[in-house]
Amino acid sequence: MFIWCFFATQEGLALDKRDSLALSHYIMAMMYNRLGDTDSAIREHQKALRLDYNNSVLHVGLAASYVKKNDLSRAIKELNLAIKFDPGAIEPHALLALIYSVQNKPELATGEYQLALENASRAQPKNSDIYKNLGIIYLQQNKLQEATRVFELTLAAAPYDAEAHFYLGNIYDILNQREKAVGEFKKALKLQPDYAEASNYLGYLYVEENKNLRQAEILIKKSLEIEPDNGAYLDSLGWLYFKQGKFSQALRELERASIFMNDPVIYDHLGDVYRQIGNMENAKLNWRKSLELSPKQENINKKLKELDKKDAPER
Repeated sequence: MFIWCFFATQEGLALDKRDSLALSHYIMAMMYNRLGDTDSAIREHQKALRLDYNNSVLHVGLAASYVKKNDLSRAIKELNLAIKFDPGAIEPHALLALIYSVQNKPELATGEYQLALENASRAQPKNSDIYKNLGIIYLQQNKLQEATRVFELTLAAAPYDAEAHFYLGNIYDILNQREKAVGEFKKALKLQPDYAEASNYLGYLYVEENKNLRQAEILIKKSLEIEPDNGAYLDSLGWLYFKQGKFSQALRELERASIFMNDPVIYDHLGDVYRQIGNMENAKLNWRKSLELSPKQENINKKLKELDKKDAPER
């Protein structure tokens, strides 16, 4: 009864003789898969499809068997057919995302995962986790308008979701709407006081704006109590010390941060500290490391040119 209900909701096999045979082959395929006989499972899936070729569920089943055989090109072909026959399906997009991830094709994987989540959000409009994951995908793709809309929908359904407030704050920061960002991070921390990522982000925003530095120190150190070896949090603390004029402490924390994270921002901050204490060679070295990781940084190119001018002999 359960199997028939499943197919009925998928617009699957009809109760006529031909499609009943297709259902029988599908059941046999599932049994063979459980027994580890993938070749027999594939044959049963193919028999089912000869009887009911337009059935999306059957194509997904065959694709899953091909995946077990590591025959990914055939699996992709079947999953695309499944999507053709049921554009609103979730599973074929999710499986394609996994396959593309294995093939180290992150852009294709992300695209399929996005489609799976979009279909899932239509099927389960009150599931805040689906919306949240979709919002994260949009954020990673820099689709800020779409991401904002999705996180606002998430919070409409689940106003006490600390993570959704955090990601919305992240978007506001990217859009340079700092007051809104601070508001969302505060909401996240009110709902989840031990949210290390939100605590660090809010502290770092205060440091960047050179205000509430005492509060920033409390927030950043709280994050480090939770994750003491987090390079991003150590960078925040080092940058705070720099703003406070504590250059030896800043250097210590930023050097520690660079052990845990190979990040252009950390090397930029290190360059600033070394310049401040008069070590121009190390300043240049760290700024160049930053440019190697992220070449399009005009502010660092400007700093290097200024040092080169100072080092140039007078004529």
